[in-house]
Amino acid sequence: MQKTEKTPVIEIEGLKKQYKLGQIGGGTLTHDLQSWWARVRGKEDPNTIIGTDTRLYGQTFMALNGVDLTVYKGEALGIIGRNGAGKSTLLKLLTRITAPTEGEIRIKGRISSMLEVGTGFNNEMTGRENIYMNGAILGMSRAEIDAKLPQIIEFSECGDFIDTPVKRYSSGMFVKLAFAVAAHLDSEILVMDEVLAVGDMKFQQKCLGKMSNVANEDGRTVLYVSHNMSTIRQLCTRCIVLDQGRIIFDGDVEKAIAIYMDTTDVNVVHYDLRKVGRMNVGAGQRLRLESLRFLGKESSVFADNEPVRVQIQWRVTEPFAGINMKMNLHARDSSPVGITHPVNLGAAEPGRLYTTVFEFDPAMLGAGQYYFYLDVFDGVIGSAVCLDKPAVEFAFEVTPSDMSIPEWAPGWGRIHFPPVKLVEAEG
Repeated sequence: MQKTEKTPVIEIEGLKKQYKLGQIGGGTLTHDLQSWWARVRGKEDPNTIIGTDTRLYGQTFMALNGVDLTVYKGEALGIIGRNGAGKSTLLKLLTRITAPTEGEIRIKGRISSMLEVGTGFNNEMTGRENIYMNGAILGMSRAEIDAKLPQIIEFSECGDFIDTPVKRYSSGMFVKLAFAVAAHLDSEILVMDEVLAVGDMKFQQKCLGKMSNVANEDGRTVLYVSHNMSTIRQLCTRCIVLDQGRIIFDGDVEKAIAIYMDTTDVNVVHYDLRKVGRMNVGAGQRLRLESLRFLGKESSVFADNEPVRVQIQWRVTEPFAGINMKMNLHARDSSPVGITHPVNLGAAEPGRLYTTVFEFDPAMLGAGQYYFYLDVFDGVIGSAVCLDKPAVEFAFEVTPSDMSIPEWAPGWGRIHFPPVKLVEAEG
């Protein structure tokens, strides 16, 4: 039997992307000339923001540092790694949002991408108008878009709102329509970057099924970035692990996940959240979490009888009568563990920095590594409006305080059950 040759659709050689740290330019020609003249004379830059470390001037950061990769037609390639590993940068280079510093990218076919919620959408246009605009960008004719339109509207579940400006859509509706457009319009390569986390669970499964069909039946190529290892397992046939801008593994999905989990850092006890991305549209605008710290710890490793004490700092831009917060808890392989009961952070007024300390009891958790997302919202669960949800995994580890409790094999759960008591016995 003759072996079928794989057809490469993406070829990357020696890819590097370098960014400059700190602010670039002063915003006006006058400010730039003032800054240049100060540097020539060895003086302090008069336009430096107060509190800025001027020693960072001229330093650079390598987001990608020599990536070689070939992706073949019909593959569903998972791209995983810690925050800052270079995943989003790689996708931005592939979709030509930014240009590489060094290296070469060869792509055969059109790319349809969804790098963040609402990418490529015009907020003032209706859902229908945005479908036609995205199709035109991909080079499709009006007749081709007309043929796809009923499928897109049906899949998006936004039929009642398709002629409403998308600026009035919820974040979930945004995701549904954006994914439907990206998945149904004619492109050979589909690129997804951690966007399904916003949609509801039923729609996530619907999207994963569609992406599987796109790869398996249509022969199109899928590149999928996610921190959710269960969706990586479900969708991908191959996986790469990025770490500090380099590919450290390329191959089997389960091996890739194991390597990724080994890179989980439980030594971080302080997180600066001011400039990190957010998981929901509009999150971080009316209320913004600025920092999170595990209190009294040099590493975020806790005995199961030791409370996890966390400090957050936050600000608001408008008055609130009451703000609620919950933790979405996951095991290190991204399998969900649970959601905590909401905590009321109290009322808030703009103009001051709030500091809140809360505790979480890990007594019921089995030994292992976990992480949580913080979700701050207005209202009650079911009708809540997200105020802030940083796209950061706050990692911690639980160790047993009672060494007499036996370890169990992976796959048997994450929860310590309370002892089973014999109530009555007949002899």
